[in-house]
Amino acid sequence: MSTPLRIIFMGTPEFAVPSLKSLVESNSNVVAVITVPDKPAGRGQKQTASPVKQYAEAQGIPVLQPEKLKNPAFLEELRSYQADLQVVVAFRMLPEVVWSMPRKGTFNLHSSLLPQYRGAAPINWAVIHGETETGVTTFFIEKDIDTGKIIFQDREPIHADDDAGSLHDRLMEKGAKLVVRTVRAIEAGDYPQEPQDESAKIISAPKIFRETCEIDWQKPAAEIHNFIRGLSPYPAAWTTINGLSCKIFKSKVVEFDENDTPGQFRTDSKSYLYFRTGDGWLSIEVLQLEGKKRMEIGDFLRGNRL
Repeated sequence: MSTPLRIIFMGTPEFAVPSLKSLVESNSNVVAVITVPDKPAGRGQKQTASPVKQYAEAQGIPVLQPEKLKNPAFLEELRSYQADLQVVVAFRMLPEVVWSMPRKGTFNLHSSLLPQYRGAAPINWAVIHGETETGVTTFFIEKDIDTGKIIFQDREPIHADDDAGSLHDRLMEKGAKLVVRTVRAIEAGDYPQEPQDESAKIISAPKIFRETCEIDWQKPAAEIHNFIRGLSPYPAAWTTINGLSCKIFKSKVVEFDENDTPGQFRTDSKSYLYFRTGDGWLSIEVLQLEGKKRMEIGDFLRGNRL
């Protein structure tokens, strides 16, 4: 029977919690957790721990929160745990001195089928580009980001009614299972290490900024629809309506027997709000005007005259 490895887990957001939880509940030997320092959050800007820290502390697992990953005091403390393996899920880029420390290496869970969608926002970009399939990958970390040898992959369909939020939740659970499978294989000493295929055209998934999220109404309706669902619920696609910024969370392509300039809208002030695109019309279903709550279109139009 294989000996449980001493594992250090690194992660921050909600996406990483099921992976840590699955390791703990499968009796993996998680000796410490690394996460970001507490940050101000909410209206009162109260210091708030990351979701990973909250779970780890509830389980009595030691938590390290370095400001800088190359800090000598942190590196000394990290070495003191004598980890055999490090597991990274939604953390940050590691310096080589950290990822090369354990004797079994450091593997990362990435929410795409590598080498496609390397980068910070693979779930968003897969939906934005209208993909019908994605998945999760475990791979050993090397110098160049998201390029290491693949251990395992698991595929997941992207449904027509998915947005980034619904896909995120499914990949979060699927990824947790893959993390446990990967740890067990490494413990048993029986696991693949496949180099990534660099021959195909690789689509990247760069970090998303506010300016990335502005809707270009010159584009085709179907493309804008995918853009909206790929950014929903966060950070959300946006446009301006009557000079005010407006986040759009849900849309659908519609037939509408009118012509107009892309970016102009039509409404009956009761039940519909249609925007002209480069090749047709898009119905706005759920939105949030600056300073207002998120609303279904009917509720929005009853309270806001356009």
